[in-house]
Amino acid sequence: MKRRPAALMKPRPAGWVADLVAAAVALALVVAAAITAGVLQLLGHPAHAAAAPLFAHWLPHVGPGTPLAIAVAVAVCRYGPVLAARLRWRPLLAASYVTALLWTLSLALVDGWQRGVAGRLTTRPEYLTEVPGVTDVPKMLRGFTGRILDFQPDSWTTHVSGHPPGALLVFVGLDRLGLSGGAWTGLLCIAAGALTAVAVPETVRLLVSERAGRAAAPFVALFPGAIWVGVSADGLFAGVTASGVAFLAYGLVRRSQPAALVGGLLLAGGAYLSYGLVLMFVIVAAVVLSAHRAVPGAWRTAAWAIAGAAAVVATFTAAGFDWLTGYHLVTRRYYQGIAAHRPYAYWVWANLAALTIAAGPVAAVIIRRAVAARRGPWLLPLAAAAAILAADLSGYSKAEVERIWLPFAVWLLAGAALLPARTRRRWLIAQAAVALIVNHVLLTVW
Repeated sequence: MKRRPAALMKPRPAGWVADLVAAAVALALVVAAAITAGVLQLLGHPAHAAAAPLFAHWLPHVGPGTPLAIAVAVAVCRYGPVLAARLRWRPLLAASYVTALLWTLSLALVDGWQRGVAGRLTTRPEYLTEVPGVTDVPKMLRGFTGRILDFQPDSWTTHVSGHPPGALLVFVGLDRLGLSGGAWTGLLCIAAGALTAVAVPETVRLLVSERAGRAAAPFVALFPGAIWVGVSADGLFAGVTASGVAFLAYGLVRRSQPAALVGGLLLAGGAYLSYGLVLMFVIVAAVVLSAHRAVPGAWRTAAWAIAGAAAVVATFTAAGFDWLTGYHLVTRRYYQGIAAHRPYAYWVWANLAALTIAAGPVAAVIIRRAVAARRGPWLLPLAAAAAILAADLSGYSKAEVERIWLPFAVWLLAGAALLPARTRRRWLIAQAAVALIVNHVLLTVW
């Protein structure tokens, strides 16, 4: 067998070995978390997650979404990088959104229509259980905090009590429009979650370069966390906050006051969807800093974003819901449930293993390159990592972070341009493989 002349052999991309090491460490973390959970179970100290580090059940299966999921994965891995480089910008964003929509829906349908989409948010702990009882919205907002703590006759269900009233209001509004039930709610979460495939590339384009935004598009469209976007309310949260970041970036870079105002409204609205989304301020700070570097003085437009955020806070407060009171009560409610039995010493690092699955192995590689490069789209993924670390150390995210951290995890992929172009298809294949294997081997709760 003849060896190719050395002159004809393509050199390996710089940092390729270090990238493999980073991915291997991420994989080892997942394996260690799974083994440790098993050992803890045998010792009588369970992690309280049947498929730790994920909150799921072992159930190998296929479903009606399997062929479409495989087809989308093959198409993106084969043609994604090429189309991302060649399509005009707006058609690329449209293609990215449609791809993310199909990817998320197909993964959900692996579990079937009822189990994977229509029934996900109709279980007793979920939001839809409380929707019929909301007949007076102002009264509900005034009395919301009084029903947060458990063991009361009128305590809110788990997910309603664990969040501000924003999410419940969204689903009540959907019901009042005649779009009631789990099917419409599930489709809303999928449609909103797919907006991340537009918002992230657009933000990167505005703050860094169009080339960097194009590199990110296929990775966000084929996001492994789409497993939990379809269907969980956190998919909705991810879409809302990502859109807010994109509007803010546009407002700052283009000096557009209306866009900055909308960005502030959406980001503050996110904080009334989930208490933990106040940590989006870390990503917001990265956006403001990057915008100022790209367009000196861009930060001045941020006053409009602040005004938008203030309007949201003022509206909810005037309606009778005090965010700080709600947060204080939720920290107590959190430890009235299963969280009191989940060991912090395990979950403080096993959470990161769950994140590795949701964000995919490429996230570890991007973070490694962002730390080393300090150029290009490095700031957004590091800001997302910092927000995640803060959430992890808080002790209020023990398990289930594969869905809870979706609004942050998607920004880890904003640094895809840091990957050598020749390796991107390989990483896309790895991302798709993780999602397909997990979704077909485990029955996820969301």
